[in-house]
Amino acid sequence: MQLHIVHDTTYRYDQAANLIIQALRMWPAPSNGQVVKEWRVAVDGKRLQPTCVDGFGNPVATHAIDRSVESVRLSVRGRVDTRDLHGVHGNEKESLPPMFYLASTPLTDSNTGIVELAHASAGSGADPLDRLHRLCNGVRDHVDYLPYQTDAETTAVAAFAAGAGVCQDHAHVLIAAARSLGFPARYVSGYLCPIADTAAASHAWAEIFVDDLGWVGFDAANRQSPDERYVRIGCGRDYRDAAPVRGVRLGGLAETLEVEVSIAESPQAAQ
Repeated sequence: MQLHIVHDTTYRYDQAANLIIQALRMWPAPSNGQVVKEWRVAVDGKRLQPTCVDGFGNPVATHAIDRSVESVRLSVRGRVDTRDLHGVHGNEKESLPPMFYLASTPLTDSNTGIVELAHASAGSGADPLDRLHRLCNGVRDHVDYLPYQTDAETTAVAAFAAGAGVCQDHAHVLIAAARSLGFPARYVSGYLCPIADTAAASHAWAEIFVDDLGWVGFDAANRQSPDERYVRIGCGRDYRDAAPVRGVRLGGLAETLEVEVSIAESPQAAQ
């Protein structure tokens, strides 16, 4: 499948900001499941290229705006050929050993409730994939999909207690639960081509390390493993490591976001 992605984000400030510094992780790395045909990231119309790769293997670019601005526009235009590997990302070109992803972070700490759900959902058995699919469904059963209940700093424990959240929260709870069972787990950011009547959006899911297979993706929000409708962008221990945009600014007071995303199968691929 060839996916065409258009993603625009406009930051607006109540009063002009005087200095903005942002680190962007918005470039997909080639893998067995995807071939990047075209990809362009621009800030206010000026193309930006990655300048380094972070410790998790994510291409990164940092830019600064050292003048008075009332808005900043980030745009992504991409075309990626994808194929269905049933969620198996494998273990290619990894800069960190799997065991690194057993350590919890503030966003992915577990508690008694998460540990109990992990054991009750995954159960026992020799097949780790069966256990992890049950775990994925168990997380989704407990955490309903409800927008506007959480934010980027909501922890797995808080989302679990609320029983509600979005894909980021499902990923954090699943990561915490998997780690409690001894499975290395990490956070993945990317895109998902719309399913049925759902809207196009950036997306998040978890990857869990399985012996003999390597990293395998589990999307608890949709109760499935990633297929050809997914484009993988970045990974890390949690959202903070893989966030597409992180930054600081001077001034600007209140910040509002306008986000427009469209993801569709390219007409060329459909012919």
